[in-house]
Amino acid sequence: MLLKPRIREKHWDKRLEEELLETWRREGLHQQPVTGREERILVIDTPPPYPSGKWHVGGTAHYAQIDMIARFFRMRGWAVRVPWYADRNGLPVEVAVEKKYHIVAHEMAKTKEGRLKFLELCRKELDKVEEELVRIWSRLGCSFEYWRDGTDSPRYRRMTQATFIELWRRGLIYEAERPVNWCPRCMTSLSEAEIEYRDEEGALYYVRWRVAETGEEIVIATTRPELTGAAVAVAYNPEDERYKHLKGRHAVVPLYGYKVPIIEHESIDPSFGTGIMMVCTYGDWRDEMIVKELGLTPRVIITPDGRMSSKAGPVAGLPIAEARRRIVELFEEKGLLVKKEPITHSVPVCWRCKTPVEIIHVKEYFLKQLDYKEELLKIVDEMKILPRKHREKLIDWIKSLKMDWPISRTRYYGTEIPLWRCRKCGAKLVPEPGRYYRPWLEEPPWEKCPVCGAPREMLEGEKRVFDTWFDSSISVLYASGYMREPEVFEKVFSDRPPYTLRPQGVDIIRTWLYFTILRVYQLTGKPAFRWVRITGMGLDPTGRAMHKSLGNVIDPEPYIAKYGADAFRFWAAAAAKLGDDYRFSEQVLKTGYSFATKLWNIARFVSAFPDPEREGLEYRLRPVDLAVLSMLNKLVEECIAAYESLDVYVPATSIYQYTWNLFASHYIEMVKTRAYNRNGEYSEEEQRAAWYTLHRVVETILRLLAPIMPFVTDALYRRLYGESVHRQRFPEPRPEWESGYRDLLPAVMELNSAVWGFKKKNNIRLSQPLPGTLAVSEKLKPFARELEDMHHTRVVVVGSRPEGAIELTDSAWLIPGEAGEKRGS
Repeated sequence: MLLKPRIREKHWDKRLEEELLETWRREGLHQQPVTGREERILVIDTPPPYPSGKWHVGGTAHYAQIDMIARFFRMRGWAVRVPWYADRNGLPVEVAVEKKYHIVAHEMAKTKEGRLKFLELCRKELDKVEEELVRIWSRLGCSFEYWRDGTDSPRYRRMTQATFIELWRRGLIYEAERPVNWCPRCMTSLSEAEIEYRDEEGALYYVRWRVAETGEEIVIATTRPELTGAAVAVAYNPEDERYKHLKGRHAVVPLYGYKVPIIEHESIDPSFGTGIMMVCTYGDWRDEMIVKELGLTPRVIITPDGRMSSKAGPVAGLPIAEARRRIVELFEEKGLLVKKEPITHSVPVCWRCKTPVEIIHVKEYFLKQLDYKEELLKIVDEMKILPRKHREKLIDWIKSLKMDWPISRTRYYGTEIPLWRCRKCGAKLVPEPGRYYRPWLEEPPWEKCPVCGAPREMLEGEKRVFDTWFDSSISVLYASGYMREPEVFEKVFSDRPPYTLRPQGVDIIRTWLYFTILRVYQLTGKPAFRWVRITGMGLDPTGRAMHKSLGNVIDPEPYIAKYGADAFRFWAAAAAKLGDDYRFSEQVLKTGYSFATKLWNIARFVSAFPDPEREGLEYRLRPVDLAVLSMLNKLVEECIAAYESLDVYVPATSIYQYTWNLFASHYIEMVKTRAYNRNGEYSEEEQRAAWYTLHRVVETILRLLAPIMPFVTDALYRRLYGESVHRQRFPEPRPEWESGYRDLLPAVMELNSAVWGFKKKNNIRLSQPLPGTLAVSEKLKPFARELEDMHHTRVVVVGSRPEGAIELTDSAWLIPGEAGEKRGS
């Protein structure tokens, strides 16, 4: 029989990826709706990326991993919905447009026409960046459904508003004026989750105060001297004996001259400064706690735009930083500044613009969350959060919450709050759900006030929008067809937990993950997810996070163009274990490309032989065949366990090791002689056994690897077996392959490596026999014939080490003599 490779191309060419993309599009390979199917439906809540700029390699890798998980579940028989759409609401695009066009949103939005023009500028900016993101994930072969209706679409905003209306009517949302975290740059309130902390160099100012009743001097240390005029009390720890005599007296506020009570409070740290502190509104949230607890009257002196109010006296109208410098100058001039100490302290900043956050009184809409803390902790236990170490971050965050969630924002590019207010009776009116409302632009949906009967002209539309997390926190409901695809939604949410999977980064546990769990529980009474997959951060080659300010952002497209999508995806899978940070490595990309080439070479070799299983040919497996197939069973088990744990690192690295270091380096070399059988040394059944094993291993490897490297695996599967690998089921272990011979493979591999090393050291070509006879122990007897074939040397089986033999391994020796040609040579 003349055996020639059926795969014509001699090597892997990354240009084939573009051809396959077109083939997949033409075949509709990934356009398979989940409606009307009998299979279980899995909804993957793909992170809607914010199109604020092009992805770096870390972000791109994250989406490639999501596609790997989606492909695995499809091959396991699930109907998988994995939509891709953009999270387009929120502040970043507003800031970008302001910078690009040198405009101020708050100024433009003073008129309806100006607000509409600003919104259009934002929309165009988002469209441009979104196109770039779609181009990248499409080139990577991601099998996402592209939904053009992102979070700023009427379809999505209609759903967000409907959830608000429901929760408002249930009493879970209320309006109140209370202290909130406030960004003076963005001119909007922030949730606790939108605060970051940054270490800054500052100063601790020691200032003289006076006790009103006695004239006694007390020294108070503060990092916020500009808030002296906001003081409402002076406090010390009740255990601090130094100040016990001041209880019930009053302190005179320096420069301002008004009196405040001197109180005891256990939250005061006696070791900070002088141990006695001013309580102001508000230096931090401890101040807010004391003020609320004791019923003190607030004295807020910072305005929403980050300036000092008229109550600030000598520093009124100044920006905060300038007011700090000026108040210190005044203290010095009046002899009130005792000393100034340098200090490094943690400063809360806005997570978007990094401006220091202030606490001011604002009227906002709040969603109740403190009432749900205990219930949410129980809900977390129902979800499988992987890796487990990141589960604790979520639990700690829930326990740390101290205020309800302010969901309204004084911004513009977001979902409008669907509410009107009657100027006559003060009633707050929400419409019926079912369409997208824009209260600042539209006429009210009532002819008159339903409460007092005032004419429509008296109904004023709400101008504020929702916090963007209020939108994105229901992304899993949107993906599951909530309110528009009852058949899909009921099937996905029929069980508890629902058949949903959340893949996301560790950096948004306290925002996207937490808010989603809260919102879905409030709306459905169920956990949001069955599985949560949390990845680490994508880093540059030196281990630094990638930021424009550092100049270390790495563009993925040049590397995809150079090495191909499969090589990039291999790096994305093999870079780190699930949950760990992953560094970019061009070397691992090169390894991925080499692996694709190796697979091609292996498959091309195997393509020369018939497939006995498909052609119904009889075969008789030899021990080495059973050993490598049994090891393949183990690999299949490892891959299933890893993929089901949402991990792609183990499959990528284990498949690579098996393919390259066992199958290619050892098994193929050991059975080449039998596969060709040119001298008729083996029976036809034994020859076919080699063919069978070669095909089963290659076919299984291609299916195991298909989720990670979909291009090369599909190209080879089509050439070998005439079908797309992506329409195949994921492999299962085959009981008939199990064998104790598997346990002997490490000894065989050790022997082979020892022989290769001996030949290299003695300048003997691999195709030449050893200078003597190869003696092996009894346990290696089942592999003796293949060892003779591989090493072109006669093999004998011995009970112990022969006299005068050279030890190669603890189970193999070389008996010196003339070149030991194998029997039959």
